[in-house]
Amino acid sequence: MKFALAIHGSRGDVEPFAAVGLELQRRGHEVRMAVPPNMLSFVESAGLDAVAYGPSSQAVNEEDFVRNFWNISTPVKVVRASKYYLGEVWPEMGATLTSVAEDTDLLLTGMVQQGLAINVAEYHRIPLAELHCFPVRVNSQILPILPSPLIRSGISALWWAHWRMTKKAEDDQRRRLGLPGATGPSTQRIMERGSLEIQAYDELFFPGLAPEWTQWNGQRPFVGALTMKLPTDADDEISSWCAAGTPPIYFGFGSMPVRSFGATVEMISAACAELGERALICTGANDVDPNLNSDRIKIAGAMNHAAIFPVCRAVVHHGGAGTTAAGIRAGIPTLILWVTADQPIWAAQVRRLKVGSSRRFSATTWQSLVADLRSILTPDYVARARAAASRMTTPEVSVTTTADLLEDAANAKRVA
Repeated sequence: MKFALAIHGSRGDVEPFAAVGLELQRRGHEVRMAVPPNMLSFVESAGLDAVAYGPSSQAVNEEDFVRNFWNISTPVKVVRASKYYLGEVWPEMGATLTSVAEDTDLLLTGMVQQGLAINVAEYHRIPLAELHCFPVRVNSQILPILPSPLIRSGISALWWAHWRMTKKAEDDQRRRLGLPGATGPSTQRIMERGSLEIQAYDELFFPGLAPEWTQWNGQRPFVGALTMKLPTDADDEISSWCAAGTPPIYFGFGSMPVRSFGATVEMISAACAELGERALICTGANDVDPNLNSDRIKIAGAMNHAAIFPVCRAVVHHGGAGTTAAGIRAGIPTLILWVTADQPIWAAQVRRLKVGSSRRFSATTWQSLVADLRSILTPDYVARARAAASRMTTPEVSVTTTADLLEDAANAKRVA
């Protein structure tokens, strides 16, 4: 069979799709991927064919409306930015989707560009499947987490607003494809179509969600977080450094650009010195002086979370879905210093499970970091983190289950 996988986002968004792509390819299927241009080398180095899809995700992450997603003024900034993205970028992304999905048996995508994707799936008469790394459909589980005024509007109203913003771009695409006008929001059409909506996270984080979605059980299966556990050139050196002293505390912010990252490193160093801890710092998208390495501080650009987290005492990070899952799977306490997007949602779940704590990154100080680390390093947090790890789906089960689901969805269309 032939599968088209298209996703726009940072590495945390792209890696789950690449993990599924590799498994489908291992099973003998043809896999075509569409990812942001800055993610092409990452996907191709894993052994998958890919084409550029939309703008650089790193450039998007540096946009003010993304960095300050939860600010009250952000909706106005989103509307302004949308004139460019929906007017110029989306038509190009729609054309890429149409090309990549041609003569395939199924199109897999994410939520943000789902309107473009369902139009392409309808045009090619193939099934559409989605991969969700957190609950994006209407539910009561994350309403208490959303900041005001989004709590008052409700999740359904939020996604309705999203559709109203993207409607013109999607209607223009339908006209170019020769399709009739849409009868409703893309989310409604996806559900009416019976599309598979894979929940790429564990039920553990949202214990009441599955019962709430009973009517959608077949369409919204939980598979656990998807990762390739890719090794890096620095893993052996980092492992040796970790083994040469007490287990360190990991600090990393993924693809999030952090202003004054040098000052952040100084804050981390001071806090760990106060606590007598060692710090392992992953720079990610940020630049920092590598000469700061010592027996107490280790700085690296990238590392394999699956290999390194289990030899750490705790993990401190931005709260991305993949990094959160890796920390819980390692059975060590978590401190989330969240920045944007879905990160406060994961911060809330870590607090609910009592396996760690959280704070907005912009509100973090040397004093708060010391207090938060001192709290999560206590025996109770460690014990709960270990217990939670035993309830997590393994990466191997997650990826094989996802591939099975996609094969079944594609085969169902063939039989029909």
